[in-house]
Amino acid sequence: MTSSVPQRQRGQLTSTSADGETAVNARPLLGRRIVTTRDERGRLDSLLAQAGADVVHVPLIEIAAPDDGGRALDDELGRLDTYRWLVVTSQHGAHRVAGAVAQSPGVSLAAVGSRTADELTRLSGRAPTIVPSRQTAAALVGAMPPPEAGDARLLVVQADRADDTLTAGLTRTGFDVTAVVGYSTRLRSPTSAERRAALEADAVAFASGSAARSWAASFGSVTPAVVVVIGPTTRDVAVEVGLKVTHMAADHSVEGLAAEIASVFEGQP
Repeated sequence: MTSSVPQRQRGQLTSTSADGETAVNARPLLGRRIVTTRDERGRLDSLLAQAGADVVHVPLIEIAAPDDGGRALDDELGRLDTYRWLVVTSQHGAHRVAGAVAQSPGVSLAAVGSRTADELTRLSGRAPTIVPSRQTAAALVGAMPPPEAGDARLLVVQADRADDTLTAGLTRTGFDVTAVVGYSTRLRSPTSAERRAALEADAVAFASGSAARSWAASFGSVTPAVVVVIGPTTRDVAVEVGLKVTHMAADHSVEGLAAEIASVFEGQP
């Protein structure tokens, strides 16, 4: 009989036994109430629930069509074969470009994050060439190969609230960048019941700067004791709007976010 020694690194919800076998950890979030704030329930909610959490989903953002109804996006997708690269920054963007990608085999694909890449692959039948291991815009800039002379046109499909980290970085690298809004991210006000549940929670998780900004608009600087963000961009926005960030996922992914939350509470009564 072997004993199990916790070996979780950031980004993992596992333990390693003395014989080297990997197994799922005990439920470190049992009895903990964790608020998620994405537009809809998804993998983060599932991972937290598997770790024992009472997950309270309080959507603080809504995804909608761009203000122009998507005309600018449609125009660029109609000439997608004139671009060397298409960069997609989220699963929402993947949904909006998949049809054009399937019909434009000449364009190379890059995605910020494995979930975005998986969704683009599933919907279009084509896998992105570039998916950085660290799931940030800055990491994607660093992962892109240098553009070839006369073949540097690159299309970025992103949210209306996206900052210029990606586009400015790619431009400095030498790409001829066109950025187009693929979808709008709108702030949502929680209901009275959602507000009560959120403020009674042990922790809140932010997977985007927009969600952090929406929280501040609804709650001010009042938060649960533990505030966990997915990465540096989200952290910077949260701090900008007056929130006290207590933890940041080392692996800037949904899995990393869930693991970070679990690590905060593991071993606590």
